[in-house]
Amino acid sequence: MDEANSEPNPKEITDAAKSHLREVFFLFLRIGATAFGGPAAYIAIMQQETVRKRSWLDDQTFLDLVGVCNLIPGPNATEMAMFLGLKRSGWLGYLTSGILFIIPGVIATLILAWAYVTYGSIPQVAWVLYGIKPVVMAIVIGALWDLGRKGVKNVLTAAVGVAAIALYFLGFNEIALLFTGAAVVMLVRFIIRSAKDSKQNLSVIPLLPLGLSWPALSSATIPFSQTTLFLSMLKIGSVIYGSGYVLYAFFNSEFVVRLGWLTHQQLLDAIAAGQITPGPVASSATFVGYLMGGWQSGLLATLAFFIPSFVLVAAVSRLVPFLRKKWWLSAFLDGVNVSALALMVGVSWELGRGALVDWFTIALAIAGLIAVFRFKINSALLLISGAALGAVYRFLT
Repeated sequence: MDEANSEPNPKEITDAAKSHLREVFFLFLRIGATAFGGPAAYIAIMQQETVRKRSWLDDQTFLDLVGVCNLIPGPNATEMAMFLGLKRSGWLGYLTSGILFIIPGVIATLILAWAYVTYGSIPQVAWVLYGIKPVVMAIVIGALWDLGRKGVKNVLTAAVGVAAIALYFLGFNEIALLFTGAAVVMLVRFIIRSAKDSKQNLSVIPLLPLGLSWPALSSATIPFSQTTLFLSMLKIGSVIYGSGYVLYAFFNSEFVVRLGWLTHQQLLDAIAAGQITPGPVASSATFVGYLMGGWQSGLLATLAFFIPSFVLVAAVSRLVPFLRKKWWLSAFLDGVNVSALALMVGVSWELGRGALVDWFTIALAIAGLIAVFRFKINSALLLISGAALGAVYRFLT
């Protein structure tokens, strides 16, 4: 066979790249516009769409990326979207997935903020979330089942996972649990290796979350400026770990206590706005910015908050391929992965307590589980169906 004829056609490569980018574009625009329920739910939806349905990557690789996202500051689900876009379509995919996952929620939050400023309250949308939450539970359980079979590799990781779940419910810090789980798995594997080879030694650079040193708090109100807003959001986006409750703590310390720009009630309403709009809960930053300076400040706050995530994912992405090449890095990541799964279990339990409130929501969750495990129905269709069925039921009752 002619060697020249066996080489790939440049046009075919270009067409494939365009096809992959188009796929990334529409998938993350749809997820950003239809996903509710917080980071655990968003990551579960991404797993269903990219692993189960499209086979962009396998469960182990997906789980490794979840572990990496938990180790770096910033909104986990947004960073996961960037990693998946990068995996599928290179750097254009990384930008496309990250931006399109964020945009629908930002637009919805700006509309909510306008209504809040104009009418003095957030519009009631409980009838929409009533049917969505049980379906989200089913999607999360499906993802936990798939990822758990990869993350729980042996008795050691199973024990670490169970311990992390118990400690989570006892109120231990989420980031401390991640690093403790990683350290335990790494230490036990080191002891096992040392027992087999007395000459084995370990050289590990400790990986510790960066501490945050906040400026001295003041009761005096500081005049509003967009420069201060930008720098404050940039700072928070660079160091924040954890859930929406952590986001509340950071925003409260900065914008209520230190700067005096918001009241506690306004901040609570901003966090609520992030929870009832699609996409990342961190779109609360958009709401906060709008309250202080209109849509320009809303967009500026959003940009500042998410910039660190784009920078961190770009920097860390070059290290991901090497994480499984050293035994101690692989052990560390296994510990982080199983601890992250434990946190997802804890968050799912809390989500379930708020979602399964009567016989109808329980039935909806069971139907969702059947749809996920038996028929593998598209997540967007599940969410839309849940919202519609919930709305009809609430209207009739």
